[in-house]
Amino acid sequence: MTDSWRQMLIEVASVTAWTVIVFGLIQTTVYLLQLVVAAYALSKRPPVARSGLLWHRYGDIAPPISLIVPAYNEQINIVESVHSMLALEYPAYEVIVVNDGSKDETLKRLIDAFELLAFRRPYEETLKHEPIRAIYASPRSDRLFVVDKSNGGKADAQNAGINVSRAPIFCVIDGDSILEPDALLRAVQPFIEDPERTIAVGGTIRIANNSTIESGRVKTVRLPTRILPLFQVVEYLRAFLMARLAWSRINTLMLVSGAFGVFRRREAVAVGGFTKGSMGEDLDFVIKLHRHMLDNKRDYRIEFIPEPVCWTEAPETLAVLARQRSRWQRGALEAFFRYRGMLFKPRYGRVGFLGFGHILIVDVLGPVMEVLGYVLMPLFWLTGVLSTEHLLAYTALVFVYGVFVSVASLILEELELKRFPRPRDLAILTLAAVAENFGYRQLNNFWRVKGYWQYLRADNNWGEMTRTGFSKQG
Repeated sequence: MTDSWRQMLIEVASVTAWTVIVFGLIQTTVYLLQLVVAAYALSKRPPVARSGLLWHRYGDIAPPISLIVPAYNEQINIVESVHSMLALEYPAYEVIVVNDGSKDETLKRLIDAFELLAFRRPYEETLKHEPIRAIYASPRSDRLFVVDKSNGGKADAQNAGINVSRAPIFCVIDGDSILEPDALLRAVQPFIEDPERTIAVGGTIRIANNSTIESGRVKTVRLPTRILPLFQVVEYLRAFLMARLAWSRINTLMLVSGAFGVFRRREAVAVGGFTKGSMGEDLDFVIKLHRHMLDNKRDYRIEFIPEPVCWTEAPETLAVLARQRSRWQRGALEAFFRYRGMLFKPRYGRVGFLGFGHILIVDVLGPVMEVLGYVLMPLFWLTGVLSTEHLLAYTALVFVYGVFVSVASLILEELELKRFPRPRDLAILTLAAVAENFGYRQLNNFWRVKGYWQYLRADNNWGEMTRTGFSKQG
């Protein structure tokens, strides 16, 4: 290699290295700001009220709610999940399970477990969806209805549930999830305290693997015994308690999880419901709500509250987790480019600058830049075109700060929710918060890059999400 070519290679490597490092510093700054804002928000929150006090305070004024449960091939968990919903501590609600053309025994198990009978329930097809084949009701509970429809995807099933629902507020929850008994009463507080402005509220998602589930309730909270679900516990703490609490504080929350979110029906219908075929229907839907409210110059709030908790089963194998994370990445890219006209547009204020800017940094550019760093930085160093100082700076950025953010999120969780009272659990989670930065985080970014490639190829395959079932846990 000639000296001129070597010098050019060194310059290219240096520019690439500094680009990766500077981008990492930008991400680091964003995460640090989230952490500070989340800590501040927690410090300003009133003490967590007991369930009995909540019922006394809100029981007579809580608005009716429709729980909409899209279910596709959920035969393992669906009965347990419905039992948990029928046992919720809430004065007026209905449970609408939407069987989205399941190929397994989801519908049969519901019919057998709750003695379902065909039922005529008039409804208006305000939102478009695949045909409804039948509606069932249970003589054992006047709260439960099951809608059987042709397969159209999760968003399509949610739209059918919104059409059939009759309450002014609806809650979407996955068919493999379990709500804590007071979750609805806690989640509805913003709708009661600020009914004119509140249009959406998200709660916390927690991992139920290895916990004891009885009669639709989490009886004993245990940490997962397998390493992948354990890492996901740390991930969820970081994503919900840190990131979403911070964005909620400045009214720039871009995502209310599709596993557990509460919405005002009027606004949902106004934006056309959930976007059919979307890989990230929850992100897409919240962006539509923001756009609708800002276009119409209406004052509004989309909030995250950490106390209402929904328990779900996390993937336990690399194959299933890889499919899930690739799909999430496709959903983020799909929503970003569908509504890219909102990016940095003054009329959308902080949503256009901060909310979309965050998606651009973390979801659009983040995975590619991080994987480039993993591959190119060591390669440049091994070939002698990158200094040891550059490599050490990058390594410190990736690992030291990653450990700091994970452990800090765990501290916030313990200060707020105290869901892991045993010192042994906290010690294990601290070790997991450190260990996830050495391999697991990097693997996640490779899966996200795979999702990027699938998005570019217009691969809309949802991927099978294999479940083990709540009944086998504990």
